[in-house]
Amino acid sequence: MLGWMDDEALRRTLTTGRCTYWSRSRKEYWVKGETSGHQQWVKSVALDCDGDTVLVKVDQIGAACHTGDRTCFDADVLDAVVGAGAS
Repeated sequence: MLGWMDDEALRRTLTTGRCTYWSRSRKEYWVKGETSGHQQWVKSVALDCDGDTVLVKVDQIGAACHTGDRTCFDADVLDAVVGAGAS
């Protein structure tokens, strides 16, 4: 899934072992699974080379997506021209 973290959400994630996100619509922090039971337990956290993206690997309990799917990226695969360098 893709979620938003600010510095405080990242701090909470790093210090609790549970993924915490910033909800842009609700304007509040939320811990994944706090109400749904579909928890994310942190396995590792890494920054990208720019330091502006965080990759959090988790043990996922239940669905990750609000639709009830394990992932948010199964729904629609888009048609795309495959580049010449691709195999």
